Amino acid sequence: MATVTFQDATRVYPGANHAAVDRLNLEIGDGEFMVLVGPSGCGKSTSLRMLAGLEEVSEGDIYIGDRQVTNAAPKDRDIAMVFQNYALYPHMTVADNMGFALKMAGVNKDERDKRVREAAELLGLTEFLNRKPKAMSGGQRQRVAMGRAIVRSPQVFCMDEPLSNLDAKLRVSTRTQIAALQQRLGVTTVYVTHDQVEAMTMGDRVCVLKDGVLQQVDTPLGLYDHPANLFVAGFIGSPAMNLLQAKLSDNGASVNGHEVPLAITPADRQGHSGDITIGIRPEDCRVSETDEGVPVRVTIVEELGADAFVYGEAEDNQTSAIGEGTPVVVRVEARRRFDKGSTIYVTADPKEVHVFDTDSGERIGTRA
Repeated sequence: MATVTFQDATRVYPGANHAAVDRLNLEIGDGEFMVLVGPSGCGKSTSLRMLAGLEEVSEGDIYIGDRQVTNAAPKDRDIAMVFQNYALYPHMTVADNMGFALKMAGVNKDERDKRVREAAELLGLTEFLNRKPKAMSGGQRQRVAMGRAIVRSPQVFCMDEPLSNLDAKLRVSTRTQIAALQQRLGVTTVYVTHDQVEAMTMGDRVCVLKDGVLQQVDTPLGLYDHPANLFVAGFIGSPAMNLLQAKLSDNGASVNGHEVPLAITPADRQGHSGDITIGIRPEDCRVSETDEGVPVRVTIVEELGADAFVYGEAEDNQTSAIGEGTPVVVRVEARRRFDKGSTIYVTADPKEVHVFDTDSGERIGTRA
């Protein structure tokens, strides 16, 4: 096991106008489960492939432990890769698939069989060792791919969207298994996904990327509670954070002429006299019993049993038709009645309101 370090790691594809990964600086601890997350084209898979040696590093360096591997061949990096499409040999049994890398490395048959049996037991695959991949489900095939990586006892696991081919229910159960397995093995793991829920539930820390640039690295709750900018605020969380355009006022912020108190200091306000964006998580929104707060026109109510989500649009003087207002989601108690087309008034505790500079996207204040 080892640490992983990206130092100004950059990848520019031939003929491209900008870097796919731009000066990435990232420290991954020994035994840590690090998730790289972001929308398509953000550079997360490219970063992983640079670590694995499958993409050239245009500038900067990559270290595994104290060893610089920037220009090392993939086979010399002591990493194991788990791919999205499993990459299993269809003509081989599960046991042969899992032990193939060891066979190519010259490991004797007795040692190979021992490692394969141990990994199969760990993954619940013992009864499938003599099967071919075509006779297995998608989740079972993914466990075989995991087993092939485990038997090599690498310093680093690299996983590139390994669950994206599974159905939603199986994806939930398998991600729990992977996280528990990684914790048990204690192997440094770099995991790529576009699914922010997957990132939040699996990672010790999460690295958010956008357009090849690192936006923020923190624990899942750190990202959720203290997003560094508008992109992270809007990307992390399901349903997403409500983001409303506003202007700083004497008492807080003005949203379409409606006052919203803010918990920011006079020092925080310095240099931010113009437009701001306020963010409120759906669970932090409160439906006012009076007409105080931001008016929201209800479009649909999503009943989930334990609670419900009210979807609507923040009204202003210019919006008259559905679809013209700013989308707002409010989590409410189960079975509380709200009629479609009605108007509710939404407030929030000032301590739960996130504040961002609209122009730069950067956070204003620290929020307790």
